[in-house]
Amino acid sequence: MKNKKLIMYVSIILIVAILVGVGYFIYNNIKNKDNENISEYTPEQEITEEQLRQTVVTLYFLDPNNYELVPEARQIDSKELINNPYEVLINLLIEGPNNQKLLKLIPENTNLNSAQIKGDTLYIDFSKEFINEQNLGKQQEELILKSIVNTVTELTEINKVVFLIDGEENKGFPDKEVSFDKIFVRE
Repeated sequence: MKNKKLIMYVSIILIVAILVGVGYFIYNNIKNKDNENISEYTPEQEITEEQLRQTVVTLYFLDPNNYELVPEARQIDSKELINNPYEVLINLLIEGPNNQKLLKLIPENTNLNSAQIKGDTLYIDFSKEFINEQNLGKQQEELILKSIVNTVTELTEINKVVFLIDGEENKGFPDKEVSFDKIFVRE
């Protein structure tokens, strides 16, 4: 009887030892496979500080082929947008498109006096050259305003735009086709 008990204890110990050994073998195999699949990613080229600061803005210019506004994506340093992003965007519109197939709409010699946000409305004050002796016709005048409105409303905080000329409201183009006596929204 003692032999039977001894054989039973030895058998149990052997079974437990075999199970522990098999478990250890399986655990090591899984661990080694995981280590084989994990490899450190090394980028081909490091991103420079300057590239890290780049952001894309959308400006709207005229496509002369179909006489419609089209977006032009422009990559700029995001630090430029920190203080007054509205002035930056409008000045980029004044400078004109990078794409030579597109046309700038804001009249020559126009200066931006200021661009200030109040609530969700942007008040844009242009110099008198914006309207000075312009007889462009209603369609082109509307495209000029739409170009500006579409560009600045790309910023989420802007929903409406008010145009001023040298600080005065309710001005308009000299041909009286389009006036600035209303609040403009993106169409």
